Amino acid sequence: MNNSTKTIGSVVDRLMAVRQFSMKIIDPLETEDFVIQTMPDVSPTKWHLAHTTWFFEQFILMPSMPGYRVFHPQFSFLFNSYYNAVGERHPRMHRGVLSRPTVREVLEYRSYVDQALKSFLQQPPSKDVGELIEIGIHHEQQHQELMLTDIKHVLSCNPLRPAYRVNLNEYKANDAVPLNWISFAGGIAEIGAEPGSFHFDNESPRHEVLNRDFELASRLTTNGEYLEFVQSDGYQNPSLWLSEGWDQVQACQWKAPLYWELIDGEWQEFTLGGMRPLDPNAPVTHVSYFEADAFARWSNCRLATEAEWETVGQSESHAHSTTIPGNFAEDDYLHPVAVNSESLNREQTVNGIHQLYGDAWEWTASPYVAYPGYQPAPGAIGEYNGKFMSSQWVLKGGSCATSRMHIRPSYRNFFHPDKRWQFTGFRLAK
Repeated sequence: MNNSTKTIGSVVDRLMAVRQFSMKIIDPLETEDFVIQTMPDVSPTKWHLAHTTWFFEQFILMPSMPGYRVFHPQFSFLFNSYYNAVGERHPRMHRGVLSRPTVREVLEYRSYVDQALKSFLQQPPSKDVGELIEIGIHHEQQHQELMLTDIKHVLSCNPLRPAYRVNLNEYKANDAVPLNWISFAGGIAEIGAEPGSFHFDNESPRHEVLNRDFELASRLTTNGEYLEFVQSDGYQNPSLWLSEGWDQVQACQWKAPLYWELIDGEWQEFTLGGMRPLDPNAPVTHVSYFEADAFARWSNCRLATEAEWETVGQSESHAHSTTIPGNFAEDDYLHPVAVNSESLNREQTVNGIHQLYGDAWEWTASPYVAYPGYQPAPGAIGEYNGKFMSSQWVLKGGSCATSRMHIRPSYRNFFHPDKRWQFTGFRLAK
């Protein structure tokens, strides 16, 4: 993992800004909301707040700050996620049984560690520690997205369907831009992180790939288009599905994307802003890889490969995260929004492609495997990505719950193909 040179003041400012954004996310919650775990994939909000704090304590303060005293000797056991090299940990599926420590104690823990970080960073850290701080910043941004998606699942399981926030920005278009096909010439291209820029180890090394000529849909697949698949009995047609996907449809009785509900003959969708009528022009989201693949087959299309997506997405004008356009967490929709004739006036495009970044993570047709020459980072940090390179699929581009400062063309998200509680969507390819 690499880190470009920054002044110590800018590092502290960015670190504390990210830590404060986590506090902004939790502001609408009641105490009772912090402790619920509705399924093994979901972690309680309280756990996310403590785990991201433990990361800085475990990997920065304990080994590098002379005289540092841990806040609580058992917090490492409670809030370690999957770092075997660090020690034993509380089982993931039982995080929701932890009524103690209380929310108040976890917030005190965050304050204690933040003050220690500020004191420690009064002097410039070593290069190695600076890189770990950068990782910690991006690690917390990952968990901010998880906080939003996890609390959405928690609230959706409540029969009252309470909103996370009733005052979210809302954009409903009267139309959607037509889906066009944009052609790209094949040939040898390079993908992966640029040397010298921050990236996780799974984004490197940069390497050559061979693309054939291909076409990408100019925008994400919409709710209205996906509804046609639902109404044409797509979920009842085994010929459209991968075998494992069909087994999942049968076992879980999937009839539509997660959070869609047919109420009095009208489709509605649960959002972080509460129940809303389904917007036919907005991108479909909360679909699994299996559903994206089945829709693509029904459409006589396919999903893009990771190499195709990144070849298109890494144009020079969008290579730096601060310039990437799209609907991200900072825009405060916290839900995918339509691209239409009005929004085109304020939206940049990437090689003629809309919504390449933000709105919904895009499932690709590529398995999550190591790049040629991949080497995990040394030590416990090496467990961050590499050991998950099995039975998962790559997603690209970020979502409406991703921080704009977190995403980049080389970013590789990954999930098992049945997962759909994240803001996951897709675009078609040929």
